[in-house]
Amino acid sequence: MSTSSSSMPASHPTVSFGKVGVLLVNLGTPDGTDYWSMRRYLAEFLSDSRVIEWSKLYWYPILYGIVLNKRPQKVGKAYEAIWNKDLNESYLRTYTRNQGELMAQRLKDLPNVVVDWGMRYGSPSIASKIDALKAQGCDRIVLFPLYPQYAAATTATVNDKAFEHLMKMRWQPAVRTVPTYHDDPAYIEALANSVRQTLSTLDWEPQLLITSFHGIPQSYFKAGDPYQCFCQKTARLLREALGYRQDQLRITFQSRFGPEEWLQPYTDKTMEGLAAEGIKRVAIMNPGFVSDCLETLEEIAGEAGEIFMHHGGEKFVHIPCLNDSEGGMNVLETVVRRELQGWV
Repeated sequence: MSTSSSSMPASHPTVSFGKVGVLLVNLGTPDGTDYWSMRRYLAEFLSDSRVIEWSKLYWYPILYGIVLNKRPQKVGKAYEAIWNKDLNESYLRTYTRNQGELMAQRLKDLPNVVVDWGMRYGSPSIASKIDALKAQGCDRIVLFPLYPQYAAATTATVNDKAFEHLMKMRWQPAVRTVPTYHDDPAYIEALANSVRQTLSTLDWEPQLLITSFHGIPQSYFKAGDPYQCFCQKTARLLREALGYRQDQLRITFQSRFGPEEWLQPYTDKTMEGLAAEGIKRVAIMNPGFVSDCLETLEEIAGEAGEIFMHHGGEKFVHIPCLNDSEGGMNVLETVVRRELQGWV
């Protein structure tokens, strides 16, 4: 009986491997400001059980019966006010793409590393980007949810979505998820430099710096979410880096939604009362966002500023997010290089 050397069938696909992927993931963005684009985006976002933890039996009739009929128009108008008209997209998409492209340039000394970017909600999806990295030969992926302060509704849902896709793959890449970097010295230094840079352009001095973070419901915090503690630590380290007294920096929480009590103090209520405290000159920033977006440009730079001035404020400035600035990219590169150790 003759034997022949075993060989793979001729139809077997060529498999690339041996590279390391870096996937930067931000929250997401609608594709347009029209009703249907907004509805699609909000439906995906608000049906995430990490974002809204109520029972679907209770929440879905409200979501599909009320929220998705009324909210797309309102949110669409808000997006329209801060849309990047040159590229016909949200600034979140613009900045996230730029961050991905700049990161690829910064890691050119690591020829085996492939950098890409994606979104938790909307496009490009996490699943499509994991597939793209795998096709380019990445059998290891560093998954980087772009949130300095861990929260289940942000960091964890990015990880969930990635692993949900891995469950469908025969040959899974090895995956590392980037941990919270709320107290990373590079991040704190970049925030402090950003404050100094903006204030150096003013002909007035703020009496108070407000650090406004996205809120979460109190119930999430009580259930064990560490987010509030991480926000508090970021604010304290920033205050120390700037050499401010305790009364010169205040932490607030924004963007509450629905009937529940959220983390306090609320940003909008704080802005209403400042002038009555004798605080007429204010700077505000959003350290929890790596990119300017609806919640920073429309809600804070626009709305919070109007509230403050309407209630007796005299001078107001919004300090931009780190975005794709040199300082912002230094932070992201520091974190990525640390997480790549042992793989490259």
